[in-house]
Amino acid sequence: MQDFAPKHSQAWTLFTMASFAVAATMTTIGIYSMEASFAAKGFYAMAAVMLVHTTVALTKTLRDREEALKFHNRIENARTEKLLMDVGTSGKS
Repeated sequence: MQDFAPKHSQAWTLFTMASFAVAATMTTIGIYSMEASFAAKGFYAMAAVMLVHTTVALTKTLRDREEALKFHNRIENARTEKLLMDVGTSGKS
């Protein structure tokens, strides 16, 4: 049994990287050009960096959990298939 694993095209990968770069640039320019104290700008910059970090960590965690569940399900399917084969062969004897 083979699982379908979708692959991303090079165009999609490039698009997502460009989108991230544009968003990061816009956020940086926005924070730099806003009329606020240096401390307020620093707070917003730290919040933006933390938001990106936690988004990446959450995405990785959810993906890892999904991969672990797929692996667990493959093991359970293999055990069930072996049990059914054992029952099928013992009934023919």
